[in-house]
Amino acid sequence: MSANLFTSDEKVILADSPLSARMRPRSIEEYVGQKHILGEGKLLTRAIEADRISSLVLYGPPGVGKTTLALCIAQKTLSHFERINAVASNVEEMRKILAGAQNRRTSSGRKTILFIDEIHRFNKAQQDVLMPDIEEGNIILIGATVFNPFFALVAPLLSRSLIFELQALTPDDLMVLMRRALTDKERGLGALPVDIEDKALEFLSTISDGDGRKALNALEVAALTTPKSKDGSIHITTAIAAESIQKKQVNYDGDGDAHYDTASAFIKSMRGSDPDAALYWMAKMIYAGEDPRFIARRIVICAAEDVGNADPQALVLANAAFQAAEFIGLPEARIILAQAAVYIACAPKSNASYVAIDRALADVKEQRTHGVPIHLKDAHYKGADKLGHGAGYKYAHDYPQHYVEQEYMPHDATYYQPTLQGYEAKIKERMDKLKKK
Repeated sequence: MSANLFTSDEKVILADSPLSARMRPRSIEEYVGQKHILGEGKLLTRAIEADRISSLVLYGPPGVGKTTLALCIAQKTLSHFERINAVASNVEEMRKILAGAQNRRTSSGRKTILFIDEIHRFNKAQQDVLMPDIEEGNIILIGATVFNPFFALVAPLLSRSLIFELQALTPDDLMVLMRRALTDKERGLGALPVDIEDKALEFLSTISDGDGRKALNALEVAALTTPKSKDGSIHITTAIAAESIQKKQVNYDGDGDAHYDTASAFIKSMRGSDPDAALYWMAKMIYAGEDPRFIARRIVICAAEDVGNADPQALVLANAAFQAAEFIGLPEARIILAQAAVYIACAPKSNASYVAIDRALADVKEQRTHGVPIHLKDAHYKGADKLGHGAGYKYAHDYPQHYVEQEYMPHDATYYQPTLQGYEAKIKERMDKLKKK
């Protein structure tokens, strides 16, 4: 295949496209970032150079180069290249492409690369249509998605594809892209007398959060909307750059990896007794528009699971924060949630209760189910005494220290093992004394 990936009509459209589209790398040599999969000696690099690409799924956040990488692979390979978007495509279109790929392979032996952007938009039936031709080698699939493919794609498709996760571009990567755009006279801003402060470029490289599309488009807005100075130059300051990008967008989907990964980091930071980290991840969720009730629920769960009886007040405070946050709402609810998160993070930790219930549940599930001993059975109804229910039960409050030994469980097992953390140390001390009696 030739290095030219665009028809004459597409070139006309491209000329009026945003800077990010015009500056899309045209070859793998121009590609920026993703050194963890494209570095020297890496599997994907070797496969591209040897023209031995197998089906791939590229996933990662927006603006990190998924589509660009597919186009660069197409430029490097000798295969025929077909490109569709799962949002606009359908089974009929795919069947035509697949039939053409089969004929091409039969007549000339030439392979076909089918690039499907936003492949997560295909339902199971649409994904299944691809399977026979992938299996027979008629097509090499390259799918791009922002969603975790292990949740978005069917297992047979995953098993026949190499999965590569693309990461957010680094500030240095974004600086390379922007400086390239500023000097490129054919596709970029090189024909304009742009004079941009280094701090402005650094600001854009930071605020863009690893999104190359966002950085380049903000740079173009700044260049095209800033009037020329008396010296004829377009001076772009940090303030102008900030106006060009407006409110910072955070990569945070309501039901995808970013959502669950951030929540996981929030919980693990509280569990790890790092209040600063907990506040950061909570701030990210709040800024991205997360439901405060979701955040509050995580705090309540952490209070019981990770603090437990090391500080029994943790669950009380967490539950109070849940109710108060729901009653008050944002933005003030952030203060309540912050107090609770900091308290949980700073509290002594014990997961003894959490471990205990799981041990007990495992016994109920896997071992023989025991009946209730007759002296513990309910004896409050008429006729219970005729059945002997409750006979021999010892009422704990009738004994010294409100404790008496008797059988409460018909098998020998220890589930709750209190630690020496916080208040739980007192619980352990009391239980040890009772057991010695």
